Amino acid sequence: MSTQQTMPIIERRRIEADILRCVHDVLAASHGAEVARDTIRDAVTRSAVDQGASFRAALGHMPDLADFAEALRLWTAEGALELTVHVARADILEFDVTRCRYAEMYRAMGLGELGPLLSCNRDGQFCAGYNPDIVFTRTQTIMEGASHCDFRYRLAPAEPQAPSGA
Repeated sequence: MSTQQTMPIIERRRIEADILRCVHDVLAASHGAEVARDTIRDAVTRSAVDQGASFRAALGHMPDLADFAEALRLWTAEGALELTVHVARADILEFDVTRCRYAEMYRAMGLGELGPLLSCNRDGQFCAGYNPDIVFTRTQTIMEGASHCDFRYRLAPAEPQAPSGA
């Protein structure tokens, strides 16, 4: 496994946030706050998709949600997230985050407003690279003031293939 797949994600996000804070500030000064936020969102989205693809490649097969549940240890390492798991199967993964040290870290860094762009934005985008058949929904986040984050993942059933030569 690469460092990307063994380093606790919270440490990775702290390092990224230090750099992206400077990028955001420079862009905001030269092009305005909206351009800065849009650029950060686009860059983080691209990074999340690429990271998902990297995790998939390391597995050597198209991952299901059981594989994803196993990988969650990197996001929860060092007490970064406290979870209540409701369902954990190969086709469905549902859990609530009841404590988010990512949100706490961004606030302590003075980046509370950018936190959703730096972390929450990544969650669904990671799936696009990891397994595009994973459907992700979440209606609230601690980062944006809710009591918990409600993560819901479903592995969409494969569409039937039309017979060849038909």
